[in-house]
Amino acid sequence: MTKAVIAKGKKRTEQDVVLKPPNGPTSILGCWVINHTHHAKKHGKYIEVTGKFDVNVWYSHHDHSKTAVFTESVPYKDRIRLHYRDEPTSGQEDILVTVLQHPNCTKATISDCGQKFNICVERELLAEVVGETKVLISVHPHGHFEDQWPFREESSSHAEVRGQQEDDHEKGKDSSSL
Repeated sequence: MTKAVIAKGKKRTEQDVVLKPPNGPTSILGCWVINHTHHAKKHGKYIEVTGKFDVNVWYSHHDHSKTAVFTESVPYKDRIRLHYRDEPTSGQEDILVTVLQHPNCTKATISDCGQKFNICVERELLAEVVGETKVLISVHPHGHFEDQWPFREESSSHAEVRGQQEDDHEKGKDSSSL
């Protein structure tokens, strides 16, 4: 018995976020996502990741005469489906979540009404469940490992007869008549 990854799953998410700044925006000068935090919990065959990040939008307002940075914290909840290699043998599993792609702004526009930001944020998470499982270990005492493959065994006393039997068998003949 050893601890190993017994299940894992990966999820890429694109989330549309709508933000309303205090001033009507004229243009977006920049958008970035920072301060990403998360925690995970196992629910059946899913890992539920709950997290949040801050979206910062640098924008101009009052006909491009002033600029400001608007910041808002955005919560999220992702369910990552698990694919099991081995079913758990005990209730002592560890949950590991790796952020493959931190939340990142892929698109930022001003809404049609001209009062809000429409932000598209992408992220990608990898979840792994580490638990006890059985492992089979192959030992090779001399450090050499050879794959098994079929080969013709030969002996000095019956080499001709055995060779003839194998040739006949390959051709579909009955070898009992020899």
